[in-house]
Amino acid sequence: MENGKIKVKGQHFVLVHGLCHGAWCWYKVATALRSAGHRVTALDMAACGASAVRVEEVRSFEEYSRPLLDALAAVPPGEKVVLVGHSYGGHCLALAMETHPEKVAVAVFVAASMPVAGRPMSLFMKQHLKENSGADYFVDCKFGMVERGSEKLAETFLLGPEWMSQRMYQLSPPEDFTLAKMLVRPAQMFLEDEAMTGESVLTEGRYGAVSHVYIVAEEDKTLLAEDQRRVAASGGAGVEVRTIEGADHMPMFSKPAELAELILEVAAKYT
Repeated sequence: MENGKIKVKGQHFVLVHGLCHGAWCWYKVATALRSAGHRVTALDMAACGASAVRVEEVRSFEEYSRPLLDALAAVPPGEKVVLVGHSYGGHCLALAMETHPEKVAVAVFVAASMPVAGRPMSLFMKQHLKENSGADYFVDCKFGMVERGSEKLAETFLLGPEWMSQRMYQLSPPEDFTLAKMLVRPAQMFLEDEAMTGESVLTEGRYGAVSHVYIVAEEDKTLLAEDQRRVAASGGAGVEVRTIEGADHMPMFSKPAELAELILEVAAKYT
């Protein structure tokens, strides 16, 4: 550490967004990491952000996560990346860790779902939705249905501006909230997808072998801090837990400098 800043050799950080968002939500954190001398890859999952794919064209959770899986597959042998996933993006991290554990130095879950090896990936999210199923809970969020060719209809979800204002962006700068309202897109949750429901999709020997770090956003109103700690605890004693005070569900906007510094601290410790 020099002048209060974490010094770590050049790393490759791969950033994964949450539901309805895109790579754009990392612009502040990506800038901070690049300014510190690191390589950053911020990805759009299929049908998210600037992706040319339409939501009805994504037939599975694996297809949704394909940009991340392909990015890891392209990492040269012997090299490792630092994975960072936000919110729903924790599911994408889990699948990528299971698929390419040898290419991940550490996975950082930011106010995120963090599946448990040997259990369905969708388990926590289904429980969370069941516990918060009141008619007014989702305010102005929109649930819809899209046709996927000859397959059965698929359910989509789109964040509403009131929900975002009250539960996600309440401590974030207004200009970032305005940006988000312009750029969010409908997405599928894939809760019944075979990759999300299978009990043997994530294994201790692969997914469980990668170091996990969980970052709690203390003022989160989407996934309360106590629920985030419960998620982290479900991963066992090996999960390191860090916190960001004053962060809403979008710490990359409400506390970008603090989040970037925490990510650098994690990289310095685990790489």
